[in-house]
Amino acid sequence: MVLVEKVLGNAGDPEWVERLAASSVEPLSLDHWEAQKNRFRKKTASGAEVAVSLDRGAFLRDGDVLLWDVAAGSAVVARISLRDVMIIHLDELAAQDPAYAMRTCVELGHALGNQHWPALVKGTRVFVPLTVDHKVMASVMKTHRFEGIRYEFVPGEDIVPYLAPHESRRLFGGAEGPLHTHTQDRYVAVDPDTGHVHGRSPVRAHAHPHVHPHTDAAE
Repeated sequence: MVLVEKVLGNAGDPEWVERLAASSVEPLSLDHWEAQKNRFRKKTASGAEVAVSLDRGAFLRDGDVLLWDVAAGSAVVARISLRDVMIIHLDELAAQDPAYAMRTCVELGHALGNQHWPALVKGTRVFVPLTVDHKVMASVMKTHRFEGIRYEFVPGEDIVPYLAPHESRRLFGGAEGPLHTHTQDRYVAVDPDTGHVHGRSPVRAHAHPHVHPHTDAAE
């Protein structure tokens, strides 16, 4: 077992890009829950056991270099699988009547809270990690018929570079449910009056990076 007490750098850093390009890199695959812990044990793909013991409040980011053997030219790099995120764009509301814009934002907040979906607000965008299937979240948004609001689904990995550490922890550390699912036809019911999701979806989890742009006003 190898003990890791600090991160050596990140695979995206210029100095590490060059080093790792000519090295044998073994990933330590983690889900977003494991990445939020500062102490855990995990085996690499080859079966090597790594014990991570970071300072309190510290956590790993995708691409963090955990081990580096200069002589052998090998490294162990953290690879974190994050769930997709729904981004709600509010910029078009700026052109609306202030009273209408305020009411819409309050109604949006109520809709998200009604589903118990964690959310992070940055400027005119609201980030919501997927806790249910894309179809279910899109159905809830369509049910409320928000005008002047656009939303899309993007891979969580694409969001992380633009977040501060505490924002990343808040966004991905508080989301429960399957990582990313597609449901069968009879998945769950969405109340047409309240937009609330009822029931649990039978899931088959798998991840794939894609973007689904939506504009409720045009539908």
